[in-house]
Amino acid sequence: MNTYFKRSFIAGTAALCTLTAALPTLPTYAEDIATLESKTAALQAQLSGLNQEMVSISDQITTTQMQVEITNGEILRTQEALATAQADEAKQYEDMKTRIKYMYETGNATLLEMLFSAETMTDFLNKADFIQNISSYDREMLEELQALQEEIAMEEATLIDQQTSLTELQTTLEGRQAALQATAAATSTDLASFSAQLTQLRAEEAQLAAQKAAAEAEKQNAAQNNGSSNKPNSDKPDENHSDNSSGSDNSGTAAPDPAPPAEPSVPESGGNSSGDDTVIQGGGTPNVSSSELDVFAAILQCEAYQDYDSMLAVATVIMNRVYSPLFPNTITEVIYAPGQFEPTWSGRLDTVLAQGPTALSYQVAQDAINGARLASVADCYYFLYAGATDRPGVNVGNNLFFVSW
Repeated sequence: MNTYFKRSFIAGTAALCTLTAALPTLPTYAEDIATLESKTAALQAQLSGLNQEMVSISDQITTTQMQVEITNGEILRTQEALATAQADEAKQYEDMKTRIKYMYETGNATLLEMLFSAETMTDFLNKADFIQNISSYDREMLEELQALQEEIAMEEATLIDQQTSLTELQTTLEGRQAALQATAAATSTDLASFSAQLTQLRAEEAQLAAQKAAAEAEKQNAAQNNGSSNKPNSDKPDENHSDNSSGSDNSGTAAPDPAPPAEPSVPESGGNSSGDDTVIQGGGTPNVSSSELDVFAAILQCEAYQDYDSMLAVATVIMNRVYSPLFPNTITEVIYAPGQFEPTWSGRLDTVLAQGPTALSYQVAQDAINGARLASVADCYYFLYAGATDRPGVNVGNNLFFVSW
């Protein structure tokens, strides 16, 4: 019997050894998994960087589009102002020609009669000054109108150049955005492929580990069975002996049942429900310096007609932004925020600051700081030249005011 059991044990052990040798080794899987994990982590980091860059470029495109729309409106406003200046110049020129023609047709005699009709020397000098002032007025008005026309034409040329630059920048940004989107799509595809391979290798590794564990368990069971077969069978009486030999101890202690495997402990889920509880603090009453008041008055002069309501409407938008958490909380930062107010990038604001804003501009700026708002635009945060947009809004001083872009 013992010989039989020994032979069975040897045969089973040999079979198990053959099965174990035939299974792939775990270290090979571990190396492959580590490589894939490294590649997956690198792709995830690359994809995260691409997404951040795309968000940044998207913000730049939005700002550039806003600048293009604002600039287009200012170009249209400037073109209309240039047409008005040209019409005024033409009218002044026609009036001057009419006066010259009258003076030529009536001749110097009429002028002399007007001079000699003076009753006193003071009256004579006044009439002489009057005759001279007519000619001087025409000349000065023509020169002023021509200078204004040239200034408006230069401003239009500057705006058109800026419009071209902004359009080119927008095209460049959109090209970069498209290239990043293509790269991100390719990276996502590679990431999905590596993730699938990693999942498959982990499953195969788990299966191999289970097979190896089963083989080890079978090997241990076979060893235990062989050990039991080699023990003397003292629990049974010898068939060749009489019952009187049963005085030996036959009460062998049974092996205890193996303890049930402990269930794996499940970690308690953490209560990390971090909602967006960020509290955004709005800006308080601005502490306005004299230089900031200068900038405020200058932007009002640039963006609105020289009448109180038109300027207060623009001031209301600026102060609304100062008190909004969506914008900077100082007047200067609001005015110089990228892509918001055309005079800041066209140079008009610097020109007004160098010349000095008007008294009305200062008055409206100070009133707005003290709390004055134009009721019709009290909830507005944006405005455009009314002639350049069909948005719904409130028209004040030929600017259209609206709540959101």
